[in-house]
Amino acid sequence: MRFVPWWAVLSSGCAPLLLVGGWTVAAMLQGPSYDPATETISVMAADGAAGRSVLTGALVALGVCHLITAWGLRAAAPAGRVALGCGGVAVIGMALSPVPSSGGSVVHGWVAGIGFALLTLWPVLAADRGGAAPWGLQPALSIAVCVLMGVGAVWFLVELHRPGAAGVAERVLTTAQTAWPFVVVASCQRSRPRAAA
Repeated sequence: MRFVPWWAVLSSGCAPLLLVGGWTVAAMLQGPSYDPATETISVMAADGAAGRSVLTGALVALGVCHLITAWGLRAAAPAGRVALGCGGVAVIGMALSPVPSSGGSVVHGWVAGIGFALLTLWPVLAADRGGAAPWGLQPALSIAVCVLMGVGAVWFLVELHRPGAAGVAERVLTTAQTAWPFVVVASCQRSRPRAAA
């Protein structure tokens, strides 16, 4: 059965809104000293940042949304559901291990890296190779999405190690990673079998 429960539709739809809304409000609280094009989202959740509590709350809620979506996405292969759920746990871990105001954090970096990797790989792990999968879980599309997210992750890593558009790259990548579960859920809803008359 491909039906996705209403609560998984809600969680997957709320996830991108929480991410974008969280970083938007946190940037407003941070003020003009924060440059969203060059600075990462984590800067706004650092110790002492003006928008820390808002962004931390939004990221924790986002991680919970990924967990709920993974639980309800029954049409996906189990490995993909586990990867999406663990990606949600990583988002929560990242939110609860902020970078210090003086700079980077090894724990934050590792947790963020694991989260980015899981949320990049989950589409291909969730693909249904049975032939009757909803279009969002078709292997070819899942591979293409995974490759595009991988390219986005490489772009972000390159921008982190040079003065550039790290903030833009991170926002493109995280938006794609956060919106894709909703796309998959919507494809499952459109593919669900009709009740017998």
